[in-house]
Amino acid sequence: MSHDPTLNAGDIARLAGVGRAAVSNWRRRHDDFPPPVGGTAHQPLFSLPQVEAWLRRYGKSYQVSLGDRAWQRLKAAGDLRLGAAVAQAGAHLTTGESNLEPELAALVSEFADRHGALTAYEFLVERYLEAHSRQLSVTRDDIAELMVRLVDIAPANSPPPAAGHPEILDPACGVGTLLLGTGSARVLGQELSEASAGIAAARLRLRGAEAAIVTGDAMRYDGFAGQKADAVVCDPPFNERAWGYEELVGDPRWEYGLPPRGEPELAWVQHCLTHVKPGGLVAILMPPAAASRKAGRRIRANLLRAGALRAVVALPGSDLWLLRRPAAGERPPSDVLILDAAADLAVVEPAWRAYLEDGSGQSVRIIDLLADEVDMTPARHQRRDDLGRAFTETRERFLAAAALPPDLKVLDQPLDQPVTTVGDLIKEGLVTVVQAPPRMAVGDGEVPVLTVDDVANGTPASGLASLFKGLVTVRPGDVVASYSSVRVMTEGGYALGPHLTLYRVDARRLDPDFLAGFLRAAGSRASTGSSRFDVRRTRLPRLSLKEQRAYGEAFRRLAVLEDALRETSALGQTLIRLGLDGLTDGHLHPQS
Repeated sequence: MSHDPTLNAGDIARLAGVGRAAVSNWRRRHDDFPPPVGGTAHQPLFSLPQVEAWLRRYGKSYQVSLGDRAWQRLKAAGDLRLGAAVAQAGAHLTTGESNLEPELAALVSEFADRHGALTAYEFLVERYLEAHSRQLSVTRDDIAELMVRLVDIAPANSPPPAAGHPEILDPACGVGTLLLGTGSARVLGQELSEASAGIAAARLRLRGAEAAIVTGDAMRYDGFAGQKADAVVCDPPFNERAWGYEELVGDPRWEYGLPPRGEPELAWVQHCLTHVKPGGLVAILMPPAAASRKAGRRIRANLLRAGALRAVVALPGSDLWLLRRPAAGERPPSDVLILDAAADLAVVEPAWRAYLEDGSGQSVRIIDLLADEVDMTPARHQRRDDLGRAFTETRERFLAAAALPPDLKVLDQPLDQPVTTVGDLIKEGLVTVVQAPPRMAVGDGEVPVLTVDDVANGTPASGLASLFKGLVTVRPGDVVASYSSVRVMTEGGYALGPHLTLYRVDARRLDPDFLAGFLRAAGSRASTGSSRFDVRRTRLPRLSLKEQRAYGEAFRRLAVLEDALRETSALGQTLIRLGLDGLTDGHLHPQS
């Protein structure tokens, strides 16, 4: 295998500013395209110098940035050692000591000197997380930020941090995602993976934090035994059966009960409580089933009786448990906050503040939970007025979303009309075709960007990009198409996003809804066949503008009907769920 830095087809496409399909075409059509030097038949790897030479030979523009060169050099370590290589790059930038080869170390240093050590390292970490997205579990940024803010809200009668800066612990810290946003002068972390622990330590130190990150299994080998932090945040591994049940039966951490073999998350909850000072807060992500599983009922009840478990909040894909280490002689609360925030994270912080201040908000009496199954599933405890209002509002929206199809005349024989093609319309100047810049990146920035999903769902522009030369501004009346969706824009002022094509019509001679309807019909037929779809060959009748508008109105009505069906489908599912819940628990009653 070559010792050159390697890249896959996606890397080549990014460097050359083309799609992956173009790279596949180059390999198929050009016998001299560099052969793979590694990887597999489905994921081949190519030599970076060989690809660069081939691109130059064929006059294809490309740009290999200093960061990309450093990343490709790191990737030469191979998938199994890539995490360790990224960790070593972090050690090189923070301590100057690493096992990197001199050439790679010099490249990483040059990258850091030019762009700043923190920016350079975050670039490498981001590429690493993208390459191993299926193997690495990383907490969503918005959820991580929320968890940190919630443990920073001091409950009443809580003592201030001894040193003025709170000490934060994450006993399953991964690559440091939760600890990055704490702003604490001292952070503690433990991680099973040595590579992830090294990456977390480097990311924190580059931000000026005093970080103590240890490697090991926190359940079996507690790296901070006996230590108490001001707050704990944790996103533990879910459903991990081999967590040490047999070895840890008599462990002193199980203050609220021995976690059942199939409830490892309840072991993590108690581990976190062990490591927080009296009055300190814990924010831990949990699988939704942990709020109701029968096996964990006794521990949930004990946590509630002691006043340790203060809130269960439903988030997208998981629940957030908020706990407080009871102080000596403290009277347990009579209520617990149970909140469904899966649709809107913004409601969590004010609800948590209100609960801590005076117990108000969407709280449930603990005595009622203990008398039942100790089922703390947020959807089950939606307040009566909230559920009734939600049912009424959803029903009204469902009825209002209904749309009628166009009234179309049925003909005995299809019309025999003169036809043209989209290609002909382009040649005649009736249609101008524009695409987004090939290297356009959508993520952060100040310019709103229309995405493929926006076109498919009929929603406003949801992407963001930085302002740069070449951005295409969408105007009202433009026809925008993706691989499977076509839409006439009713508003503009935002940028055209990647993988979208814009058809700008001469409205004096061509109706945009007329064009969009035939484009969509042709694309729909092509998606069910095996032939390659060439949009320029799309056939449509040659009609007067008045006749086009009649067709356009029918196409527009069909598009409105499609949007309405999508909306009513989603509303209908919500309406059914609310109706079932309300009728079965007494919140709703049939009309007489």
